[in-house]
Amino acid sequence: QSKNIIGYYVTVERMPNSCRDSTNLIFLKDRKVLLNLSMAYYRVNISAYNEAGDSPQAVYIVPDFSATDLPGQIHVKHQGTNAVVTWTPGYNPNCFVVDWGTGKEDMRMKIVTTATQNFTLGDFQPYKLYKIMVHASDVCQCENFTRYEKTFGVTHVYSVEGVPRTGPTNVTILNIRKHSALVKWTGIAAEDCLGFLRGYRISYTDSLRKKSESITLNSSITSYHITGLKEKTTYRVQISGFTVAGEGPPTLSQPFITLKYGTV
Repeated sequence: QSKNIIGYYVTVERMPNSCRDSTNLIFLKDRKVLLNLSMAYYRVNISAYNEAGDSPQAVYIVPDFSATDLPGQIHVKHQGTNAVVTWTPGYNPNCFVVDWGTGKEDMRMKIVTTATQNFTLGDFQPYKLYKIMVHASDVCQCENFTRYEKTFGVTHVYSVEGVPRTGPTNVTILNIRKHSALVKWTGIAAEDCLGFLRGYRISYTDSLRKKSESITLNSSITSYHITGLKEKTTYRVQISGFTVAGEGPPTLSQPFITLKYGTV
């Protein structure tokens, strides 16, 4: 069937798009197209056509860029459920486009044409992670921003941070020795952190219920080598995560028994 294709229609639509009637329509003979996009979300629709008509559309959502934040460009100050966003661009475009929301299906968009370089965002819910993007554009009417928009600031914020609602998962004890053991775990999912995860705390208790001092680790660490244990002793390990608001619930205690003989 492909040998009868005359060409392809490609439409590129910004998400969100307050200019619903202004998608970017591209006609192609080739099966590739180079798009110079901002860091906003985009929906790409592709269909083939021949003398009989158009095919159904294939839909592609441009994924998040790997650079999650562009620090130093956006500053956020919370005022209750609102947030005042200020920015310091390298040049003065005709307008700014501000995106904010909790995800690609929940983004809102506002064109800011004032020269104050600040904007108040409303209806922030506590314990939810919001993404805020500010783009510069020299076109400010209801146009297609795909061609003109340039992102210079991205940040993630919580209006109110909470403690994690769960601990880490898949806690396992490996390489058990006479006086040491390796603890590994899977980090707490972002949606369960309810704030920016600052790190983990590990504690362990021996068979006499003597509890160790808590060991604080960076949030990027998901394993720890416990040393200084007693031989042939039962230990139970618990791990919790913490944010600036405090410590979340610990994991169920994981038991293990150190060796009587062998290496340390």
